[in-house]
Amino acid sequence: MKSLLPSLLLVSLVVTGCAQSPSAERQVGGGCEDCALMFAGMPSTLSWKTKLAPDDEPGEPLIISGTIYKRDGKTPAPDVILYVYQTDNTGRYTPASKQVHAKRHGHLRGWVKTDAQGRYEFSTIRPASYPNSQNPQHIHPIIKEPGLSLYWIDEFLFDDDPVLTEQEKARQEKRGGSGIIKLIKNAEGVWMGKRDIILGLHIPNY
Repeated sequence: MKSLLPSLLLVSLVVTGCAQSPSAERQVGGGCEDCALMFAGMPSTLSWKTKLAPDDEPGEPLIISGTIYKRDGKTPAPDVILYVYQTDNTGRYTPASKQVHAKRHGHLRGWVKTDAQGRYEFSTIRPASYPNSQNPQHIHPIIKEPGLSLYWIDEFLFDDDPVLTEQEKARQEKRGGSGIIKLIKNAEGVWMGKRDIILGLHIPNY
């Protein structure tokens, strides 16, 4: 991992358009396990929309969208990268057969970069809980802003998940705002969810 980190950080500077060196980035958020893997395989050009799951991916289709706001909770934040990764419909982080990068994050991973209105959207499948566990269904999100180190925010969780107990809800730190979202299935059988994110909210040293 140490040998990969400098090159991964270089990729991050190119993609984010940040002129600062990694050492010049202000460090926020505290520890972030495996977060540097967000740069592994990151495309050089990002859109505010992306697709994580191929058309033949087993599972129930899911689309999540929202707006990322600046710290005031009102001003849309452009050019913010949101990286997400998740389990498949068996609850595992399975890499694709020819996957080279970030195998530990599985093949259901991707990036969006907010547009001028701060919008983002990604389509995927609804993740499953880890096998033989009481861990709620979730999607991991990592934020990268220009000039700041990357940091994690609360996982995307779903309010209809039977494993999402009141105790689990109370345990959430609300980093970036609440990650618990309401899903509604549309006429095409696609789960739809919305989550707005506030940069820096409950993020240490922000």
